[in-house]
Amino acid sequence: MFTGIIETLGKITRLKKDGGNLHLTISSKLTPELKVDQSVAHNGVCLTVVDTNNDQYTVTAVEETLLKTTLNDLKEGSLVNLERAMILGSRLDGHIVQGHVDTTATCTHIEQKDGSWYFTFTYAPQQQHITIEKGSITVDGVSLTVVNSQQHSFSVAIIPYTYEHTRFKEYAKGSRVNLEFDVIGKYVAKLVANSQ
Repeated sequence: MFTGIIETLGKITRLKKDGGNLHLTISSKLTPELKVDQSVAHNGVCLTVVDTNNDQYTVTAVEETLLKTTLNDLKEGSLVNLERAMILGSRLDGHIVQGHVDTTATCTHIEQKDGSWYFTFTYAPQQQHITIEKGSITVDGVSLTVVNSQQHSFSVAIIPYTYEHTRFKEYAKGSRVNLEFDVIGKYVAKLVANSQ
């Protein structure tokens, strides 16, 4: 379980294919605090630490994860948003994030406005994938508030701190991102669909 509040950026130092799996080695200042078997969100994707070595650690993504996320887009040198699993009893500063990516989206518009940025993302139509005004959405692991909910697209407003401390500073029109829709919204959408 995560909050969507990014702790730091990591850098991909090695990618190794192993059958249908992909081993990702990441350099991060979090590494000394990590242990094998811990969960870490990488661009919103929950992966298990399988090895640590000095300032680098390794996680493995299985084929199912690679098919549903943007992890296959990563290259050596790519930056990733990192968040360790939340600690029960602490403040929940973002929203409830599972680290289970629902789909990917494409950045279709970026607008700079008086010191902040508005990013618009479009995703493939699916009945259970919905956003609402002022609702929560997770973009590459970042907990955000929807400011312009449309059918199969939405916008988010990004403050300078988030822009500088996450991958948002790298996004351009056409960038692909991982989306995790609000878990409560997903349950409501399924209940409504099943009642029709």
